[in-house]
Amino acid sequence: MGSPGRGLVLVVEDEAAIAELAALYLKRDGFGVHVEADGGRALEAVRRLKPVAIVLDIGLSGMDGIEICKALRAAGDWTPVLFVTARDDELDRLLGLEIGADDYLTKPFSPRELAARVRTVLRRASGATPAASVLTVGGARVDLTSRRAWAAEAEISLTSTEFDLLTHLLRHPGQVLSRDQLLSAVWGYAAAAGTRTVDVHVAQLRAKLGASSPIRTVRGIGYAADPA
Repeated sequence: MGSPGRGLVLVVEDEAAIAELAALYLKRDGFGVHVEADGGRALEAVRRLKPVAIVLDIGLSGMDGIEICKALRAAGDWTPVLFVTARDDELDRLLGLEIGADDYLTKPFSPRELAARVRTVLRRASGATPAASVLTVGGARVDLTSRRAWAAEAEISLTSTEFDLLTHLLRHPGQVLSRDQLLSAVWGYAAAAGTRTVDVHVAQLRAKLGASSPIRTVRGIGYAADPA
């Protein structure tokens, strides 16, 4: 498993060479690593090992990554999940789905970037927030101290990434923010990493906020949170 100085990362990947490379770089970064190639065994490993993060391949045979993530979220497990996708059509499957993943990487990827993304996801999940404050735009409301969110008066469950994305939009009501700006502010990496992950997370936020969503798409640019 490695020495989990930073905690244990579960890598769910059925391509042995990719799993070994991911494990090598995560271990170099100070994480313990456990690898599973099967979806059912991965779910059991999450319950047994309580990882700090999960690197999850979408294209697993049998129970795929999306099914695994949905099963975890349905069970109330919000361990940060970083999806690994092999094809654009797999990314397309994520669009508009209320899955609850925290980040995405497309194969082939740099193992150094994978390790950096895991660190970033864990920083967001640590819950560090600014001074106590509540932000409300339209029917969406977030409490920065407790990191809770509401659609109208109904509380909703958000991943750490979804929460930070919604918060950033609500901090700039009516302002159009480009995908590049959102990547930099919320994910902390450059546009070269790809902007479709922003679209995926906005789709997930809209699904959870429903009719209370204040998020408007500005074609060719990005998104804005419009006051009612």
